[in-house]
Amino acid sequence: MPPRSHPTARQVRLGTELRKLREASGLKAREVAAFLNSTSTQMSQVEAGIAGVSKERIHRLAAHYGCTNGALIESLATMAVDRTQGWWDEYRAVLPPVNLDLAEAEHHATHLREVLVTYVPGLLQTPDYARALFGYMRPELPESELTPRVEFRMGRRTVIEGANPIPYDAIIHEFALRTRVADRQVSRAQLRQILDRIEQGHVTVRVIPTDQDGFGGAGASMMYMDGPVPQLDTGLREGATDTVFIDAEPQLRTLRTLFRKVEEATLDPTASRDFIHRLSKEL
Repeated sequence: MPPRSHPTARQVRLGTELRKLREASGLKAREVAAFLNSTSTQMSQVEAGIAGVSKERIHRLAAHYGCTNGALIESLATMAVDRTQGWWDEYRAVLPPVNLDLAEAEHHATHLREVLVTYVPGLLQTPDYARALFGYMRPELPESELTPRVEFRMGRRTVIEGANPIPYDAIIHEFALRTRVADRQVSRAQLRQILDRIEQGHVTVRVIPTDQDGFGGAGASMMYMDGPVPQLDTGLREGATDTVFIDAEPQLRTLRTLFRKVEEATLDPTASRDFIHRLSKEL
């Protein structure tokens, strides 16, 4: 199998976890390559996600590394043989790869937690709200590029609206709920949609009111995706110019702490629902 020219974030993550296991064992790449009758170059490609690896080889490597975490080993083996053709693949030549990587990561997550201060989270957005946001991109997007972005964002909602929705906890600042990215009608519909999602039971929304004491996290926007095992949790931070996936445990611990601290400044879920309902009545 030829090396991949553009590995996905999930493929890179598999290689990263195999490298972590090797380094924890104290073995050098060349030593493992010799054990497998392979080469250091091929080992580097596997650990970079550029080359694939079989389920059988993962089990063999895990035994050689002395890894006894059966749940982690099976999760890695599943990643290695997963050939899921998700709905996001239709956009592979249309949108930047990071968009597809996010949709794939959400698809494989077991629980999602998100904090957003400046706008409503993408998983809760209506098409009109999303279109208004994308309409502010610079340089301005032509309709041929704007429409796929809106459609893709709506497609991401399948993880919380589909046949097998996963738990989703969102923290939203009052500022985002009050900001009219379009007009009054779009804002009213957006608030109603959030309330509808809350009623589904697996979506929890907490609001940070503008007059709440103890909130210094204006730049706290983040997403945390629980994996099938804790070692495969993934974080995401969006900057002004890029989106960064996080897999290092110290950084993941920082994100968990950040979520907890922000959560302390929120209204409880019931009070948050009532708060959003009052806002919708004001419009």
